[in-house]
Amino acid sequence: MRYPSTLRRRVVAGLILALTATMPAACGDPASPATSPAPVVRFNQRLNDLLPQAVRDRGVLRVGTEASYAPMSSFGPDGHTIGGVEPDLGAQIGRVLGVRVQFRNFDFSGLLTDVAGGSLDLAISAMTDTPERARTADFINYFHAGSSIVVQRGNPSGVTELDDLCGKVVAVQSGTTQVGLLARSQKNCGRRPIVVKAFPTNSDALLQLRTGRAVAVLNDLPPAVFLVNDPRTRSQYQLASTVQYEPGSYGVVVAKSQPGLREAVQGALEELRRSGVYAQILSTWHVQDGAVQQITINSSR
Repeated sequence: MRYPSTLRRRVVAGLILALTATMPAACGDPASPATSPAPVVRFNQRLNDLLPQAVRDRGVLRVGTEASYAPMSSFGPDGHTIGGVEPDLGAQIGRVLGVRVQFRNFDFSGLLTDVAGGSLDLAISAMTDTPERARTADFINYFHAGSSIVVQRGNPSGVTELDDLCGKVVAVQSGTTQVGLLARSQKNCGRRPIVVKAFPTNSDALLQLRTGRAVAVLNDLPPAVFLVNDPRTRSQYQLASTVQYEPGSYGVVVAKSQPGLREAVQGALEELRRSGVYAQILSTWHVQDGAVQQITINSSR
């Protein structure tokens, strides 16, 4: 989640339109052109052969995520099933590799350690690939996004940019790059520093905003736009502006000791991209503006 640099990018109006648009409904109009077959991917023996023997023996890839970050990964209505962009991508990765992909909820701040230590095979949790994180694990880049400022509906504190947060309480999720972004922004605050409060989950941070104990939460753009447009939450939140701060690449986290697994997952994601399945999944969740044109390792550093 989120990338350290000094770049800012203005989000084009079409991005929010794409995220909020509904998919066109099929109809029986005989004048309508025939729909194209849905893209599919198939089992790839060569990529399966790259998997660690333990994964092939289990037939399961153990994947960690922090499931409070819709539409990337979040719990469904039953409170148990994890759904979203990342579980959908994971299921299709499993189809290519010939194994089942099992998503489990973990603390975000511990995901790198859990992967490096072997209790998880992968982490797929909107985690931005940074040089610091890449010292612990490898990242297979599959998405691109930056940070945005979420405020209460009506924006009672009049926040429009990072400098407006000086002297105010801001809530963030622990271990995210938003923590670093706020730290780098302190230099503009003089004697009125931002009061940063970090919480285990994004849901905890949003609770602080919702109850007036913080004036803003920093989220990646796709979850932020989801919040301000979802019928369940749009009455509570809005974007402070259309600025996207410090865009970077999300990566599937894999242990440096598992180069075969890294190559297998990279190959599977490339199969999804070439086949159109990748684009279809992103379009289904209205996050197609975050698509990458190539599946890279460690942001091609």
